[in-house]
Parts: sequence; structure tokens; C-alpha cells
Amino acid sequence: MLLKRYSIITMAFIGLSFPLKAQVNPKEKLWQALKGIQDSYVDSLTDESLVNAAIAGMLRELDPHSRYYAKEEAGQMRESMKGNFAGIGIQFITAKDSVYITQVINGGPAEKAGLMAGDRILSIDSEAVAGLSSYDVMKKIRGQKGTPLSIVVLRKSAGSPQTKEIVRDVVADKSISTAYMVNDKIGYISLRIFNATTRNEIDKAINTLKSQGMQSLILDLQGNGGGYVEAAIGVADEFLQKDKLVFYSMPRDKGKDYYYTGGFGSFTEGKLVVLIDQSTASASEILTGALQDWDRAVIVGRRSFGKGLMQRPVPLFDGSILELTGARYYTPSGRSIQKPYHGDKYDDNAQTRLASGELLDANVIHFPDSLKYTTLVNKRTVYGGGGIMPDRYIPIDTVEYNSWLQYISQIGLVNKPTFDYLDSNRAKLMETYQDFNAFNKQYTVPSSLIQKIVADAEKAGLPLHTGNKDRAINLLSLEMKAQIASQLFAGNDYYLRVLNSDNASFREALQLLEQPARYAQQLKPAVEENKKAKK
Repeated sequence: MLLKRYSIITMAFIGLSFPLKAQVNPKEKLWQALKGIQDSYVDSLTDESLVNAAIAGMLRELDPHSRYYAKEEAGQMRESMKGNFAGIGIQFITAKDSVYITQVINGGPAEKAGLMAGDRILSIDSEAVAGLSSYDVMKKIRGQKGTPLSIVVLRKSAGSPQTKEIVRDVVADKSISTAYMVNDKIGYISLRIFNATTRNEIDKAINTLKSQGMQSLILDLQGNGGGYVEAAIGVADEFLQKDKLVFYSMPRDKGKDYYYTGGFGSFTEGKLVVLIDQSTASASEILTGALQDWDRAVIVGRRSFGKGLMQRPVPLFDGSILELTGARYYTPSGRSIQKPYHGDKYDDNAQTRLASGELLDANVIHFPDSLKYTTLVNKRTVYGGGGIMPDRYIPIDTVEYNSWLQYISQIGLVNKPTFDYLDSNRAKLMETYQDFNAFNKQYTVPSSLIQKIVADAEKAGLPLHTGNKDRAINLLSLEMKAQIASQLFAGNDYYLRVLNSDNASFREALQLLEQPARYAQQLKPAVEENKKAKK
């Protein structure tokens, strides 16, 4: 039997025709492979699936940031970077087959139709939402501007479902999470992404804060993964004088393209602190590197991600996009920020750095002299070769990244109880706390609610261990307070305002700006530092 099977296989190969001279164009080889799979593979596969797989295979030979977006994905990517979309203007959560509205955007279609935070969505255009993912719900809510949408909601105070007829309209998808005055002189802006509306948003925010007395600013880029390079140049223009180099890029032909400020900024003089962390990447690093190289800002936090590659879109005829790395970028001092990208742990940024000890101790990080550069004004030492190293290093709070806190959030043990509590106590809370400032100063999450979540977690097989238990409880309470604030008060994102009270980088930035001598010390020229060291 074995001999017979072997003979059949041998005969199958004998029947194939191989050319004597292998001088086939490699591109032709790809087409031959495609046709061979179509003709001979045991299962039928579409041309599109095979081509997509071939493209994905080719991109795996490139850098980690060159990507392929199929037609639908490409459309979603373009929409996410426009800074606005057509929808109804709500934020929501999904929990246990239910969809709850957590926030209604001021002036949006939802607010005009009478939707309120706390409403439970039962159906969208006559289709029940039970069982739908958050992404599926979002797709149903978004659509073409001017198109109608019918939503059935259940409001606790009403007792029976209500149908709301809403017309979709353009809704802002802001790049600024929040902007506010920390005290009489210090402002704060959190920038989450660089998109098409970023420059206008930050210009407006700066001018608003200046009208309120701002003299110094904390610019928060923690967790900002980048976006449009043009937007980063625009933000740099807000803080640097005219004709200052923001960065230069170098494509394959080794020619250099230089990008300068235009001199239209509205905050080129006041003290500036920039917050970064291990997730600050790409366009955020361009901005941070420029501000550090020109000695314009004190950088506080942890070493940034280390992405110094510029992607350029290559549209394909069917609407899909190849986003290919077309150049490397360099800071004004000549630093390359790109970290090595060979290896399996490139994207596992926080965990690999935590394991190495880097997120706990700056002394773990070593830069060779070959990567040493100097800033352009004060001649301070800075380094290239992998992210932006802050001027003031702040170790990570390991409890904040505790697996227990992350797991209970992921499985809905925090969001749903917080929402239910707020839904039952909304009227009482609004009566007790007239505004956010009163709430922030006086409100404390009930210990009974915290203990319920801890007990639910234990039932789910996630017990809270005794090590750092009090700290974990405090962080859980702060997270819940932040969620309640963001859902209770309209008109601003109060979530970060609550969390900032316990953010070590934010507190350090505040101290630097409140102590001018310390701020100046961070930007002191290297010559003065050397003199001090010799004494």
C-alpha cells in the first residue's frame, strides 16, 4: 500500500513541467504562484484573499510601521484623522448586552433630540442592540450627514421606552482631551492625537487659557501615539519663534527635506513643560524633540516609544492603501529617535521596559557616546538612538499598571457598577455638587461601592492580594471618581482633571513651574554644569 501511494505521488510530480533555465522574472514568479494556488489548492480561495495575504507577507519583510489597509480599513483610517465624523454626538459603553449613554456632546444632534446621559439604548433603526459589540454599535450610529436615525431608549425616570428621531450631522472628534487652568497662572492641555483639526484646536485652547491668566503651560503628550506630521509642525509653531527647524527627513536617496516654523505661534515666551511616557510616539516625538533641542521646554516623564520613521500613503486602485515608510526623520540637533525594530518585542513597550527595570530607574538606560548630541541654544547633552529621554525622569507607578486593576476593568467590573451607581444617584449628586470644582474637592466614592467591586472580582477569580492593597484601592476609587465626573458634568472632559491629582509627572511639572529656579536649572547650559561639577 505504501509503495502504491508513493508511486502515485511520484507520477504526479513527473507530470509537472519544469523549465531547464530558471531565468523567470521574480514578479512573474509571484503570478505563477497565485495561479498555481487557484488551480491546484484543495480549497477554493478568492483572488482578493490571496492578494491580501501576499501583500501582508511582503510587508512582514519591511519595518513594523509599513502597513496595508484594505478598502474598508482605509476608509476608517481616513475618517479617524479628519477630526470630525457624521454621527449623533454621544459616548456610550456596552455591558451585558446593553448599551448605555455615558455622555452627550453639547450642541450635537443627540442633545437636540433630548437624549441624556443614563439613557439605555434598546434598538437602532428597529434592530435590537443586544449582543452587538461597541464597534458594531458605532457603525450603526455613524453614517452620512443629513441621514435619519431612529433610536429607542429606556430612561429610568420615564418608565417606558421612548423613540427618538435624529438626523446625523458632523460631530467634532477632538484631538485635545481637555484644557483648563490648574491655578491662576498655570494652564494644562492634554493632546491625544495629531489630526487635521489639531492646529486650530490648540491655537484656540492657548488663547482661551491666556485670556484666563495663563503664564506657564503643561502640555501633556502621555499616551499620544502620533498622527499627521503636519499637525506636529503646527503645534511646534505655537511654541517656537519663526524659522526654527522642527525636524528634517531623509528618504532613500539620502536627500534632506527641512521643515520650519512659520512664526504664527501664540505662546513662544512663557514657561513650558511637556509630559511624555513610554507610549508617546511618532509625531509626538517630533514635537518633543524639537522643543527639547531648542531648549524651549523641560521634558518630564519617561523615555518615549522611539518611532522615527515617516509613513507615506500609496493609494491602490480599489481604495485600499499601502502605508509605507518613505523616510527617517531627525530632530533639529540631528538625532534619530528610531529604536531598533528587529525582534518580537518591538510593540510590547511597557512590559519589556518594565522587565528590564527601565521604567523604575533611569540609571538602567545607557546611551553610547556615539549617540550624544547637544541642544542648539544651551548646549545641553541629549541622546538619539531610541526615543526622547526626558530632562526629569519620573519612574512608573507599578501599582497603576497592576494586572488586577487592568483585568477588572477589561471584564467590565468597574464601568458597569460605576454607571449603575451614577444612574441611581444622578439627581442627588447634581443637587449636592453644583459644579465640578465642588465635586472634585468634596466627593468621595462610597466605600461600600468599592468593596462590592472587590467582592465581585474575587467571585470572578480575581482576588486582590494584600501587597499594595491600599494603593490599589485608592487608584480604583480615583478611576471611579474620574468616570463619574466625566459623565455627571457636561461641557468638558473632567476625567483627566481628576486623575491628574495622582499623576506623578503632572505633580513634578507643577512644582517646576511654581519654582522658577528649579525650572531654570533644568535648562542650564552644559558649561555651567561642568563648572559646578569641578568645584
